[in-house]
Amino acid sequence: MTNTAIVTGAASGIGLEACRDLLERGWSVHGLDVTADGMAKAAASLGSDRFHHHVCDLRDAKAVVDTMAAIEAEEGSVNALIACAGILKLGPLAEMSVEDFDLVFGVNVRGLWLSARESMSMLRKAADQGELARIILLSSVSALRPKIDSGAYSASKAAVSQLTRVLSVECAPHGILVNALAPGTVDTPMVNDQSDPAKRGNWRPSGPSPVGRIAQPSDIVRVMRFLLSEDAAYVTGATIPVDGGTQAAFVPPR
Repeated sequence: MTNTAIVTGAASGIGLEACRDLLERGWSVHGLDVTADGMAKAAASLGSDRFHHHVCDLRDAKAVVDTMAAIEAEEGSVNALIACAGILKLGPLAEMSVEDFDLVFGVNVRGLWLSARESMSMLRKAADQGELARIILLSSVSALRPKIDSGAYSASKAAVSQLTRVLSVECAPHGILVNALAPGTVDTPMVNDQSDPAKRGNWRPSGPSPVGRIAQPSDIVRVMRFLLSEDAAYVTGATIPVDGGTQAAFVPPR
């Protein structure tokens, strides 16, 4: 039997790498992202007839409801939701626009919650049939150790970690396990877009971790792979740092 996953933020970065890994391991994947161009490029890159792409703005509740309903009509049940969609807006909180603040929380928190809510009936069907049923949410090391000029982003990721905890307890009686991953600096378009000092203000990426490098998307996906396995059958409600020790202890500049 083929397992089926829904991956948000599937057009690039960690989401695209998650889709690639799942497809290589025989899964069927429904990928969601906000742009048709990004989804078309992802589909071409993945080159699999088991990848089904959907254009969906997670800030639009009707779009999320309609997209998830279409997936349910096609699949009936799904075995995993992997919520990778996220956005980073930087700047002092006292100077941030309402539009930017709402955008961060609209995608990182509200869109993530809508994705989980609207996929729940599909996950419950899988669990009721004795199949795998997992939710993996993308938090951030910023939820554990915030940085200057990333107050809105850090707060949104702290909210993800708290949603993970409560949702895991609500889902446990239904056989659905819910966990979050908290990456440090990852080599993704979202982080690389902030490489211009004029755009990032006082914020800086964490840079190489204590293990000597920044993460690749595959580093995060390997931990996802564990959470989707039977080895993680007693793990739920956790936010797992995948940061090479970045938040474990402060390393002063040399």
